[in-house]
Amino acid sequence: MTEASRSVSPSSEPSAPAHVNSPARVLTASLVGTTIEFFDFYVYATAAVLVFPTLFFPNSDPMTALLASFATFSIAFFARPMGAVVFGHFGDRIGRKATLVAALLTMGISTVIIGLLPTYEQIGVAAPLLLALCRFGQGFGLGGEWGGAVLLATENAPEGKRNWYAMFPQLGAPVGLFLSSGIFWLLLHVMSKDALVAWGWRVPFIASTLLIGVGLWVRFSISETPAFRKAMAAHERVAVPVKEVFGKYKRSLFLGTFVALVTFVLFYIGTAWLLSYNVKVLQIPFIDALEIQILGAVVFGIFIPLTAKVGDRIGRRLSLIVITILIAAFSFLLPVLLTAGETGVAIFAAGSMALMGMTYALIGAALAAPFPTSVRYTGASLTFNFAGIVGASLAPYAATWLQTNYGMAAVGYYLGLAAVITLVCILASGQEEV
Repeated sequence: MTEASRSVSPSSEPSAPAHVNSPARVLTASLVGTTIEFFDFYVYATAAVLVFPTLFFPNSDPMTALLASFATFSIAFFARPMGAVVFGHFGDRIGRKATLVAALLTMGISTVIIGLLPTYEQIGVAAPLLLALCRFGQGFGLGGEWGGAVLLATENAPEGKRNWYAMFPQLGAPVGLFLSSGIFWLLLHVMSKDALVAWGWRVPFIASTLLIGVGLWVRFSISETPAFRKAMAAHERVAVPVKEVFGKYKRSLFLGTFVALVTFVLFYIGTAWLLSYNVKVLQIPFIDALEIQILGAVVFGIFIPLTAKVGDRIGRRLSLIVITILIAAFSFLLPVLLTAGETGVAIFAAGSMALMGMTYALIGAALAAPFPTSVRYTGASLTFNFAGIVGASLAPYAATWLQTNYGMAAVGYYLGLAAVITLVCILASGQEEV
């Protein structure tokens, strides 16, 4: 840190929380929060395929209703940068801990309300409008969650272990996917599909209340990160972090957005879109389609820690270059595997989620790296969420439209193009920028 941060008097040292936050506590707090956030997010994605077209868009033909459901799904990605600006501002001004609690509550309350919403049959067009509003709230909360969770981990990381610490909040994605798919899978084993559509779909949304309680308890148990405490002591905070980011770090913001592009495209093709393709096009029973998604979640989770170890050994930038090339090669297999029946689909799910685990393990630390402590919450969050807009917001919709109008090969070209753009931006970035 700077001389200013080293000049803090010895008497102030006991208040620094670096020795209070044990590694286990830090990593648990970063993992639990993102697990809850992503559980809420993926419960919506699953319901968007299974029940929302029928309950909220009943006057459309099945494909139009599905596209409309995916359109509400995309709203959250446009809300996320707004959440990144608001929560990032307070995260860089007043601290990571309080901001993470507020982000968790915003996401959680929006999710619980979805489980209580009346349907189109009950209140007409107001139902999809309220659904869209709650979806906005989910995205707004997640926009502030991810960056803070990554900083909570990385700003407590010892030298040489930043990638390893940064992968713990990333593990929340596969764990959340596993839990959300698992709860729908369990519901289908204990009730009929008619009962699920009638009322059972509400259970995962309302049950997230319990997870929120656990998340808040863990978040309140941690202290502020040492890096932020030092920034406060050295008076390094800036008045308007978002202005600083756009004024001094436009290059990092732009390149980082597209460095993460293929991560988002790959994930939402391999989850939300694949689930709808399996159920609506291949007519795979929904419970079997969920089992394929659960398999993908397990593979996803396995490859995150493995890749984080490799990234700390050979370097994050080189690792991302190799992984992106592998994703580009995999895009050519997409039409082959997805037209080879249920076995091909299962292989595709496992392969796409293995690659997703590789890229997602490193992307958190990569997006935080270019920004100083004073604007890191805002900078990392904005970069991640801008990537969500260009890479994820329309991915299920675009893949559905491409497959319907131009065939499966077009979906492969879509993924391959995203990989090429990401590779170009990694190569254009300096070692310190990723």
